[in-house]
Amino acid sequence: MFGLMVTSLEQGLVFGIMALGVYITFKVLDFPDLTVDGSFPLGAAVASIMIFNGGNPFLALCLAAAAGIAAGCITGFLNTRGKITGLLSGILTMTALYSINLRIMGRANVTLLNSRTIFTYIEEWGVPHRWVFLALFIITAFLIKVLLDCFLKTQIGFALRATGDNPEMARANGINTDTMKILGLSLSNGLVALSGALVAQYQGFADIGMGIGTIVAGLASVIIGEMMLGERSICMATFATLMGSFIYRLSIGIALRLGFAATDLKLLTTVLVIIALSTPKIRNLLRSTSSTVSN
Repeated sequence: MFGLMVTSLEQGLVFGIMALGVYITFKVLDFPDLTVDGSFPLGAAVASIMIFNGGNPFLALCLAAAAGIAAGCITGFLNTRGKITGLLSGILTMTALYSINLRIMGRANVTLLNSRTIFTYIEEWGVPHRWVFLALFIITAFLIKVLLDCFLKTQIGFALRATGDNPEMARANGINTDTMKILGLSLSNGLVALSGALVAQYQGFADIGMGIGTIVAGLASVIIGEMMLGERSICMATFATLMGSFIYRLSIGIALRLGFAATDLKLLTTVLVIIALSTPKIRNLLRSTSSTVSN
């Protein structure tokens, strides 16, 4: 059980970075962005092919994040300049990224088992192999969380939040909502791509299909975290997202231990999201029913 907890925490933190990206579009910007399913493997593809060819793994992470930012910009431009709906803009970018990712990798998957990754360097710094993944993911995830918290409390961050809350009122106050949308989508997909690059090095390979269902997993993390801890403040909301990612990965691990097939995981994810979305409404219904009975 201890091994399951450690593995779930590792995966919860590294995928939690992706969930923070989903949080920006889903909760802050109120934008249904499906680019995530393409930008996650985009980050993995850029990082893995660079590392496979002997590149620096730390530089690979930066380039992966930059590629994700570019993907978010494309979705933003399609929506704001092309006047294409948000949902369709994300779908178009995601579809294009499938071919782009294949072009980058040159094949369906790239292995990193014999390549030097960031974990190889960290082990050489004296960190025990058993804790190298957990140590790096804790530092990276919480550093990104703190930076995101600080950013959302800046003037630009408030403008971004205002764009998601009430775009008409934001425009009336002189905020360029189109620019805010592009900024939010770029930041979101940059984090998603960074997560994909880390996951590729963590798993030892990048695969063209590793982004399937990423948006659902990210939404599950955000919704589960909100259900468990609420979102009384930005700091609490981002922490809840990381906690939700851990709970989601732990649930998947327990399901596998109980005998569920790996092919059932997408169905399990869907069920978890439905339960998380329905719980507040069911709770309110039960409260109103009990109040009616008592009266």
